[in-house]
Amino acid sequence: MTDVPSFDTIKFDVADHVATITLNRPDRLNSMPPAMADDIRAALDYLPILGARALLITGEGRGFCSGADLAGDRSGSAVGGGANSRKALRNHYNPMLLALANVEVPVVVAVNGPAAGVGCSFGLSGDFTIAGKSAYFLQAFVNIGLVPDGGSSWLLPRLIGLPRATQMMMLGEKIGAEQAADWGLIYKCVEDAELMTEAKALAARLANGPTVSLGTMRRVLREGLSQSYSETLDAEAKGQYIAGNSADAMEGIMAFQQKRKTAFKGR
Repeated sequence: MTDVPSFDTIKFDVADHVATITLNRPDRLNSMPPAMADDIRAALDYLPILGARALLITGEGRGFCSGADLAGDRSGSAVGGGANSRKALRNHYNPMLLALANVEVPVVVAVNGPAAGVGCSFGLSGDFTIAGKSAYFLQAFVNIGLVPDGGSSWLLPRLIGLPRATQMMMLGEKIGAEQAADWGLIYKCVEDAELMTEAKALAARLANGPTVSLGTMRRVLREGLSQSYSETLDAEAKGQYIAGNSADAMEGIMAFQQKRKTAFKGR
C-alpha cells in the first residue's frame, strides 16, 4: 500500500476513496505561490495510486485562495510581468490546471471564502463548485494592471457567456456566492456552516458511483467544448464502448434486472 505523501503548502488525504486537497497557507488566505501549484500537481498524480474515486478541494481557514502570492520573490511568481510571469505560468500554474482538467475522477470544489485571481480560476475548475454564502469570486487582474490567467479567458465565457465574463474581467468587481449561483457560474451556494457537509456528501456520492463512466463523462464533456457536433457524437460512441465494458456497467445492468441497489466498485 502506497503511503499518502505530505506537502509543504497543502494538506492531502485519502479516505473512503475520496481524496482531499486543502490549500494550507491560511495566514495568507491561501495565496498560491508556484510551489503550491507544484504540490497540487504532484498530489494529483497519486489519485489512481491511492484508489481515489473522487477529489474534494478546499482551503484552510477563512479563505479559499486569494490569488498568486504578491509578497514573496517575484522571480518565481506569476505577478511581476514580462518573462517571469510567462515562465511561472508555463512551468507551474498552467501544468497544474491541465493536470486537474485531465484527472479521471469527478472533482468537487468547496469555496470557503475569497477566490481571487488565479484562485478564482482554480475554484471554478472542478465539476461541481459549492460556495458558502460569505464566499466571493474576483477577477482581480485589472485592478493591478494585468490580464486574466489560469484559463479564465477560456472558462468564464463558457460558464456565464461573454457579457458577464467581460464584466468580471474588465470591471474587477466581486461576485458573491449567491449571485454566482444565480448566474450559473457555480453549482450551488449554501450556508457557510453547511459548506463542508454538503461538499463531503457530494464527493462521497460520486466516489461510490461508476468511476469509469463518470471519468469518461468528464472527458467527453470537456472535449466537447471545442469539438464539432459530429466529433462529439463520435466521442460519445467511443466513451460508451469504454464504459460499457466496465465491471460497473455489468453491475448496473444486473442490479436493474434484480431490482436491487447498485454496488459499484470503480472498475
